[in-house]
Amino acid sequence: MKFVSWNVNGLRAVMKKGFEDIFAEFDADVFALQETKLQEGQIDLEFPQYHDYWSYAEKKGYSGTAVFSKEEPLQVLHGLGDDYLDNEGRIVALEFPKLWFVDVYTPNAQQGLARIGHRMEWDDAFREFCQGLHEGTLPEGVGAKEAGTHVVAPKPVVMCGDFNVAHEEIDLKNPGPNRGNAGFSDEERGKFTELLDAGFTDTFRYLHPDATGMYSWWSYRFKARQTNAGWRIDYFLVSDDLRPRIADASIHNEVFGSDHCPVALDLVTD
Repeated sequence: MKFVSWNVNGLRAVMKKGFEDIFAEFDADVFALQETKLQEGQIDLEFPQYHDYWSYAEKKGYSGTAVFSKEEPLQVLHGLGDDYLDNEGRIVALEFPKLWFVDVYTPNAQQGLARIGHRMEWDDAFREFCQGLHEGTLPEGVGAKEAGTHVVAPKPVVMCGDFNVAHEEIDLKNPGPNRGNAGFSDEERGKFTELLDAGFTDTFRYLHPDATGMYSWWSYRFKARQTNAGWRIDYFLVSDDLRPRIADASIHNEVFGSDHCPVALDLVTD
């Protein structure tokens, strides 16, 4: 089963840069997007082979996530069950017969860590949410917000998206000058460690523990992409019990159109 994740930094913008051809070339079973930056009805996009599911931010032109899946899911969730955290369209979660799939766009802590409190609250709630899916119990509040939803059995979790953190020094070109900045603060890195310690595996680093220079995001400033002064902040994580089924985890830095590039996971599901 092939999964692809891409922060498109505005879907309408990337549509003008060959998105439909890129999408078709990947031929993924599940294709997840982050930072779609649109509201319902603002784009005419349809792939006949796919079912599509969208979460929208209340604020126009901001955030947003979407998932395209060849297989119709058993159910779909669009939030963590907290009105304060769920107004920016940052989650789409799909239940399949053998696993949960979670697409996430994690809040940015912003310059000077101005939003670090919100970020810490998000990270804790998101970890609880994913643990709940794995254990077969929705976190308190999700069932109330998502009318009629339920979890019938524990299932492993595949999660992906822009987590807005470079976990270790190997995950960005210039760790020294960026220590303490948004995306490489001790607080954010610590929460990502807590997520992994809760029973999840960073698939790319699992297969490529020593790979350097492999990044998924580059600033638009200072010719960062030309010099590969990037950050690896886009991930596929899986429940630890799926480790033996990881066939490949890749970063497609040959794909342009956004300040992020797609990342992919091939998982043996039979």
